[in-house]
Amino acid sequence: MAKTINAEEFLEKNKQKIQIVDVRDDEELILGKIENSINIPKQELSYNLEKLDKTKQIIVYCKTGDRSDEATDELNSLGYDAFSLEGGFKQYQEYINNLDAIELDVKGQMCPGPIIQIADTINEIETGQKIHVESDEDAFASDVKIWCDRTGNNLESLEIKDGIIKASIVKQSVPEIPKDNDKTFVVFSGDLDKTIAAFIIANGAASMGRNVTMFFTFWGLNILRKPEKVSVKKTIIEKAFGFMMPRGTKKLGLSRMNMCGAGAKMIRSIMDQKGILSLEELIESAKSHGVRIVACQMSMDIMGIHQEELIDGVELGGVATFIGSGEQSDMSLFI
Repeated sequence: MAKTINAEEFLEKNKQKIQIVDVRDDEELILGKIENSINIPKQELSYNLEKLDKTKQIIVYCKTGDRSDEATDELNSLGYDAFSLEGGFKQYQEYINNLDAIELDVKGQMCPGPIIQIADTINEIETGQKIHVESDEDAFASDVKIWCDRTGNNLESLEIKDGIIKASIVKQSVPEIPKDNDKTFVVFSGDLDKTIAAFIIANGAASMGRNVTMFFTFWGLNILRKPEKVSVKKTIIEKAFGFMMPRGTKKLGLSRMNMCGAGAKMIRSIMDQKGILSLEELIESAKSHGVRIVACQMSMDIMGIHQEELIDGVELGGVATFIGSGEQSDMSLFI
C-alpha cells in the first residue's frame, strides 16, 4: 500500500525540501498543475529517474490518485522517499478552492506599493487560492487589470464603489515569461524626481516577473553613493569631484524648482503624506525583488568614485553588460 499525504499536510511542507512530480499524461496538463512540479507521465517514469532528487522527499500526484499510488510504490522500492497525494490534483484543487480568501488592504498606499504587495502575496500562496484587495488609489483599477493580464493571474471581479476599488484575484499557474521581455534602464541623471520615476517603473516591472537591469552612469552614479564619507585614497581631481557631487540619495536635487534643496524636501514630504514609498524604500524594494543594479566602471573612473563608496548590492559593469541586457529587453529607457 502506497504512502500517502493529504492536501493540508502537503501545503505545510517546506517546498525547498521536496520534489513534486506530476505523473499525468501531457494532454491532462491543460487542466492546470501544482506550482513547481515536473511532469513525467507514469509510463515514462522508469526511463527518467535521473530527473529525480534522492536527497529530497518526493510528492507524486495524478488526476485522482490511482496512478500516483502505483508510481509511489515503484519509487519507494527503488530507495526513494515518496508519497502519493491523496485524491490527486482533483482533490487538491477542491481543497484550495475552499480555503478562505486572503484579505489585502492597500488603502492609503500609492503606486507602486499596491502592485508590489499583490505580487508578494501571490508568490506566497498556492495556485487556485484567492486574494481580495481593497485600494483607494484611482489608478489601481487600471493597474490591477493590466497586472493580472500580463502575469497570467485571473481577475475574478473588479468593483468600484464610494471611492474604494475592490479586486478579487485567483492565482493561476505561473506562465513562462516570454523571452526578450526584460527591461533595461540607463540612469544618467542624478535628479531626485527622475530617479524616483526610474525606481517606480523598475519595481513595477519586477512585480510582473520581469528581469530588470538598471545601468547607472555619470551623474546617476551619485544615487548609488553611500551617504557617509568613506576613507579611500584619491587624487586631487578625484577629491574635487567628490566634494562637488551629491553623496547619496538624501542629497539629490530636483530637475525643476529645486530652490536650493527646498523643493526636494517638499517632494519628499508630499510623498510621505500620500503614502508613496520614499526613494530609499524604492531602492531597497528593487534590490529585494531581484532588480540588477549595475554601476558603469568607466564613469566611476572618470568621476573618481571607488567601489567602496557605493551602497551594498551594486555590481560593476561596462558597455557590453548594458548591450547584453538591452538585447534581451523589449523596453530600454534612458533617464
